[in-house]
Amino acid sequence: MKLRLVSLIPFFLLVALGTAGAAQKQEPPKAPAKAAAKAAQASLSGCVDQAEDGNFVLINNTTRDKIANLVAEGFPTEGFAKYLGHKVTVRGTAIPGESSSSSFRVRSVEVVGDGCGQ
Repeated sequence: MKLRLVSLIPFFLLVALGTAGAAQKQEPPKAPAKAAAKAAQASLSGCVDQAEDGNFVLINNTTRDKIANLVAEGFPTEGFAKYLGHKVTVRGTAIPGESSSSSFRVRSVEVVGDGCGQ
């Protein structure tokens, strides 16, 4: 009986070490999606204007050059109408690969001035 017990000790040690090694190899799940989403957040400042096609754009206050097409996220596109002619800061994310002009997906708008220069 003693001999049988002694011969099982190496088996139990191998099982215990194998289980401990497997537990050490497991890593806690990471949240790269949240980190990437936060890193992609950006802000742009300029004046809200309406393009000829009826879409809303952000333009440079002094040169009147288009900065980006505005795409509403979480609110209707018509929501930009109340900001027409106002200096604003928009927060959101750039939309990659969107035609020749840049587009910006807007999550929030903050008014920073009442009028835009002509």
